[in-house]
Amino acid sequence: MNISGAVPPVIGNLTRLKSLDMSHNFLAGQIPAELSNLRGLEVLDLGHNHLSGSIPPSFSELSRLAYLSLKDNQLSGPIPAVLLKNCTSLGLVDFGNNDLSGEIPLEASENILVLNLYSNRLTGKLPWWLANCTYLYMLDVEDNSLADELPAGIIAGKQQLKYLHLSNNYRFSSHDGNTNLEPFFAAVSNCSQILEIEAGAVGMGGRLPSWLGSLLPPNISHLNLELNKIEGPIPADMGDVINITLMNLSSNQLNGTVPASICGLPKLERLSLSNNALRGMIPACIGNATSLGELDLSGNALSGSIPSGIGTRLVNLYLQNNQLSGEIPANRLAECIGLLHLDLSNNSLTGEVPDMVSGTDIISLNLSHNQIRGELPRGLGDMQQVQAIDLSWNNFSGTISPQIRLCRELEVLDLSHNLLTGVLPSSLDLLKDLKNLDVSNNSLTGEIPANLTKCTSLKHFNLSYNDFVGHVPTTGVFADFTFLSYIGNPRLCGSVVRRNCQRHRPWYQSRKYLVVMCVCAAVLAFVLTILCAVGAWKIRDWLAAMREDMFRGRRSGGSSPVMKYKYPRITHQELVEATEEFSADRLVGTGSYGRVYRGTLRDGTMVAVKVLQLQSGNSTKSFSRKCQVLKRIRHRNLMRIITACSLADFKALVLPFMAKGSLERCLYAGPPAELSLVQRVNICSDIAEGVAYLHHHSPVKVIHCDLKPSNVLINDDMTALVSDFGISRLVMSVGGVANTADVGASTANMLCGSIGYIPPGTYHETTQC
Repeated sequence: MNISGAVPPVIGNLTRLKSLDMSHNFLAGQIPAELSNLRGLEVLDLGHNHLSGSIPPSFSELSRLAYLSLKDNQLSGPIPAVLLKNCTSLGLVDFGNNDLSGEIPLEASENILVLNLYSNRLTGKLPWWLANCTYLYMLDVEDNSLADELPAGIIAGKQQLKYLHLSNNYRFSSHDGNTNLEPFFAAVSNCSQILEIEAGAVGMGGRLPSWLGSLLPPNISHLNLELNKIEGPIPADMGDVINITLMNLSSNQLNGTVPASICGLPKLERLSLSNNALRGMIPACIGNATSLGELDLSGNALSGSIPSGIGTRLVNLYLQNNQLSGEIPANRLAECIGLLHLDLSNNSLTGEVPDMVSGTDIISLNLSHNQIRGELPRGLGDMQQVQAIDLSWNNFSGTISPQIRLCRELEVLDLSHNLLTGVLPSSLDLLKDLKNLDVSNNSLTGEIPANLTKCTSLKHFNLSYNDFVGHVPTTGVFADFTFLSYIGNPRLCGSVVRRNCQRHRPWYQSRKYLVVMCVCAAVLAFVLTILCAVGAWKIRDWLAAMREDMFRGRRSGGSSPVMKYKYPRITHQELVEATEEFSADRLVGTGSYGRVYRGTLRDGTMVAVKVLQLQSGNSTKSFSRKCQVLKRIRHRNLMRIITACSLADFKALVLPFMAKGSLERCLYAGPPAELSLVQRVNICSDIAEGVAYLHHHSPVKVIHCDLKPSNVLINDDMTALVSDFGISRLVMSVGGVANTADVGASTANMLCGSIGYIPPGTYHETTQC
């Protein structure tokens, strides 16, 4: 009814109330003691709520109470001793699934039919008053911490007992020092109506009686003795328990073989003999158990092949961790249309996987650690309910079918340690629930599909030891994967694998490789001739430039210690000192690309320091490369670059200092410095020669883009030197605008220069400046 809140104490005023059922609600708080005022109460059910606190001892005053259920709450503390003693009419007591502690009371009514104390924290022994409960129908003390001998004396002669649940009390023991199980099963044989014996994980030891099959009552349907210390063989007469539906003897110390008599159990639905030391073959007659839905023989030492007559109603088949060989019986398993879980891992199975295995509504498929060969099952894509596929450590070959994308519920896909080839299907990104993908130790090639970054649920990813190529993604879920996921793939690159990616694909990956090689072989002689001619021409130009530089050096009266090196290194600190921390007194001029300061180096050399105006972005490598290119441009009418200083946030050029300043200064400074006509003509000639060299003879063709009087400097001999050529290239490189891929190309494709001096041709949409 979805009632919440506390149990109202005023209910205690309903003194004539006989039945109070408030189960399956959301009641919380403690049980009010006022309920003990309901002296005529016969039924009290507060189960399946959120009640806490202890059981009120005053309930012992409810003398007519016959049905008391407080199960599935959060009650704590001991069971009140007076409650079970004084309430002599109690027939059902259900305190299961709480947090009760202490011992079971030593006195109670003999009229109790059902005692459910499962899933608590009770200790001690089973009380002997249970032996006096002649009509005891059900005893359930599972999941506690009881320590006692198996209750042979308590259950002996209980003709009405149908359910005996003792599981998960780890300190029970059998008779004679935990070595003799016969007294317990002899007592069970007298319980003619018993249906279920749940005695798993109680710590019992000894051997099963050899006549256990005939000893057990004929109506028994459940026998669970798992997780104990039972040893010896499984009794051969277990086939006599004809009504049994569940037999669980797993995780013991049983040996011998699987008795063939089990095949004759017509109602057997679940058989678990896992994790023992059974040997021999699986009985070929196992298919005669026509009701068998779950067969678990895993964790033994069984050999031989899987019986071809295995049951057709199987839902769960677990045969892993044995020594089975041969092929998977395709025809018989094809009839298991309800198969959900199939685990044949860690055996020595051979052959190929039958198509039927992949055509069922299977949820988990594990064939790992076998010797299975052939291609992956063609019908994997038909397994639309599958959640886990593990085919690792086999000899599967061929490719991974893109149809795997149809397994929309798939969470685990392990194809590692096989012989698979081809590429990883890009459609795997459609598997939205995929958490574990392992294709390591195969021969897969190609690139890692970038759309796998969409698999947001992916937690484990292993592509190691394949032949994948290209860049490793680092976005999405790939940000959490380390290099261990890619180890053994030498052609992968990226920050994760600590290997830089090549700008262009290697020649051995090119599809045109053969054609290119043939063409290269045909024109090799021609290319060598052209290279020699070009090389000779370059050397000639270089020597001419050197002679011009030497001639200019002699005319300027020699060079300073800084100038005598080809490209001297000057630090940022030296420039700071030379310009007195770039003070305003040292400022010579300001342009669109930066500021120019007069500096004096430590050896007394006068230089001009041009500090470039930084824009957004930063490319120190590109700036340095372009400086190296501009240093190669040498001509008597071009301003020479001594060196450069490049930091992440600072870019500067070091140039020779021209005391006479620029042409603009000479033209407009006034009569004392007025130029003669001859000087003007010579200056025009010098400018033309410098520009012609930039346009036609320079090793790097440059269009100035900003030629104006302030960018023409005059030396002591009244020779004009064109400056600031290529400056736009450097500034754009620093600002992240220019494309630095080809340092030999013309300046970047953008409009640049000073208004009034921009060449008209730069307005054309195809012109580069």
